[in-house]
Amino acid sequence: MNDKHEQHPLPAACADMRHDNKYEHLLSILHGYGSVAVAFSGGVDSTLLLYAAREALGDGVIAVTARSCSFPVRELEAAREFCSEHGIRHFVTDSEELDIEGFASNPPDRCYICKTELFSRIWEIARREGMAHVAEGSNLDDESDYRPGLRAVSEQGVKSPLREAGFAKDDVRGASAFLGLPTAGKQSFACLSSRFAYGETITGTKLKMVDRAEQLLLDLGFTQVRVRVHGKDGEQARIEIMPYEFAKIMDAKTRERVFSSFTGFGFKYVSLDLAGYRTGSMNATLP
Repeated sequence: MNDKHEQHPLPAACADMRHDNKYEHLLSILHGYGSVAVAFSGGVDSTLLLYAAREALGDGVIAVTARSCSFPVRELEAAREFCSEHGIRHFVTDSEELDIEGFASNPPDRCYICKTELFSRIWEIARREGMAHVAEGSNLDDESDYRPGLRAVSEQGVKSPLREAGFAKDDVRGASAFLGLPTAGKQSFACLSSRFAYGETITGTKLKMVDRAEQLLLDLGFTQVRVRVHGKDGEQARIEIMPYEFAKIMDAKTRERVFSSFTGFGFKYVSLDLAGYRTGSMNATLP
């Protein structure tokens, strides 16, 4: 983890989650699995899920992380570090989305295509290692947005214990803070492929441009970032940051550095979204 990055604001109150019914319910659900393979990205949700699974099941849990060009190296390193620190067996599977038929054209069900492939790979590892179930880290807030990947969760019999236990995003952050998890204030992250307008072709080159652009903003200390890509050739970058950091990016030196760096990465135009950061903003292009 890069400690110099600023943290996402935590919920105003972080209750004693050890005695909170939701967390105890989560442990009970996980204990009932007997054994489980957790789809682990190293993000806020899956880290809490994996930690709880380790507490509930001990050695009856493994973590599986998918490595691809849409998953930044920094995230993979963080996932490895967490598993090493907590003595959790960690498996990394190569899942190159751009090789999956239909994915690169970026249809509205792109996430479903990806998750179908991913969960198939995780199930293979789970069965080989004697795990009875596969679990993923979606929370209740994911049900209020367009999430085609949840269809793959249902079709493949993947468990969603955080949703079952009634966890919304603030609950996840609150529990993570109480438990001392390093991800409690971590910026939310989603697959880099989610940065592209539906119908725009996704390429390895474009994914690298986005990765480098977002890494720059993180290195500059911005709390929560997205670099959305528009235009036929991916030449337009739309920056989403938290509104309270608008003044920071408009500082002359920072603004000039961002623009010169982004154009160096391959973008021709760089804009700031005045609505600020929000999840699923590309879904506004759907009918």
